[in-house]
Parts: sequence; structure tokens; C-alpha cells
Amino acid sequence: MSSKYPTGTSDGVNNSVATRSITKAPRTAGQQQAISTNRPLPQHVAVIMDGNGRWAEKRNLPRIEGHRQGVTSVRKVTEHAARRGIEQLTLYCLSSENWQRPQTELDFLMLLLEQYMVEERSLLMRERVRLVMIGRRNGLPKRTLAAIDETVDLCSKNDGMRLCLAVNYGGRAEIVEAAKTLAHQVASGQLHPDEIDESSIESQLETNGMPDPDLLIRTAGEMRISNFLLWQMSYAEFWVTSDLWPDFTEGHLDQAIEAFQSRERRFGGLASS
Repeated sequence: MSSKYPTGTSDGVNNSVATRSITKAPRTAGQQQAISTNRPLPQHVAVIMDGNGRWAEKRNLPRIEGHRQGVTSVRKVTEHAARRGIEQLTLYCLSSENWQRPQTELDFLMLLLEQYMVEERSLLMRERVRLVMIGRRNGLPKRTLAAIDETVDLCSKNDGMRLCLAVNYGGRAEIVEAAKTLAHQVASGQLHPDEIDESSIESQLETNGMPDPDLLIRTAGEMRISNFLLWQMSYAEFWVTSDLWPDFTEGHLDQAIEAFQSRERRFGGLASS
């Protein structure tokens, strides 16, 4: 999911960071990077989890085995992010475009999501993680939705990191729905067109009340956003690794945070002297 953002070349890609993330061996859980305490952590980390199918194909395994292994990475990253003090972790689980995949693969993904919702409850409760979901519920199996809703409710009183799962999600569709809602409010006289501003639109997005992502991580070396959090990603810093999602570890997350802390975020302004 990715293109890259500020600091670097004129096209927005920090080639030195991209190269470092591709060539540098990730640290293991026992070799965690001492993240700087003098620079702020990213408040919100978003991840495009790419490469499950390629991971399986490289090993002559069915694609579904890549997805199964990818759940292990989800578990590791969720626990590590919570312990690192990240306030929100958003994972791109299924895009609205992914329905073009083979039905057998989609059925397995839904079953895997349902199992994850049940099997990870102890971890989510132990780490005091709050769970939320964004994306269209239409089209998702009732059993999967029931498992999600039950786990969301179970975690609702937790006070730790927010884990946001983007399931059947598309950034363009989210913006379209927000525009429709505002258009209806104008048509009914509740809202004047001149009153519409950025906060009006943000209030109608599924992420209303959540901070915008500070750091976007994408695996498998892809340099595109893939219709993920299009409105919210305006000033996110991008970090890309060529490693596939099933191979993503706590060390990769530490590297991404370290890279984030090394950058100067200007938000359209000038660099500090």
C-alpha cells in the first residue's frame, strides 16, 4: 500500500529509508531497538499487510496458508505495539476490491477472521486493547460479524491501545458516503453549503474521533496506498519493507518507529533551523 511521504526526494520518496528498510535485517523480539524517548512515538500506526499469497507461493503452499501465517504476524505486532505505547494500530484486513479474489480464498479469510476474533480475546483483554472495525458490513457473513461484534463489546471498557480493523473497507467509498450524508443535510435545510469544511467531512467518516495516521507501514515492497484511508493519510510518513507480511516481526515495527522518529515533520511548513 504505498507511495512515500515527506523528507527526501522531490517525488516524496525517501529512498534512503526505503533502501534501509529493504536491506537491513530486522531485529528479533530479543533484540528490540531502544526507541528514542526524546522524540515522540507515532500516535497512530496504520499497516497494509501485503504478501500473504506470495509468501505461500514461494513455498509451494496454497495461498490460504499465507493468510494463516499472516495471523501470527498480526498477533506479534498487536502485542508489541500495545507494549510500545502506540495509541492506535489500524490494520488493512480486507479491501472492498478484494472481493474479486477466488471465492474459496474469500471464504477462508472470513473463517480466519472469525477464528481470530475468538482466539485472540485473551490477548486483547490482557493488553487492555480496545477493538473497533471500520468498513462496510454488507456482504460479510453473519457468523463473522457476530464474532466481531462480540469481541468489540468484550473489549469496549479496556483503556489501552485501540486496534482498528479495516474490513471490506475502501477509502473512496468512505468519502462518497460522507458526501452523501452532508448533501442530505443540505437538502433538508439542516446545513448550509458554506458551513461545510474539513471538520464537517471528518465528522461523517468512519474514523471520526480517531487521530489521523502518523506512520503508514506497507510490506512486500509495494509503493501505493491501495484505497486505504485516503482522507486521513494526508501527512502520514511512509515506511516500506520488501519483506512479506508473514515474515513481519516486532523488529520491523521497531525499525519503522525508529525511521519515523528520525524524520522532521513539517506539515507544509519550513524545516526548523
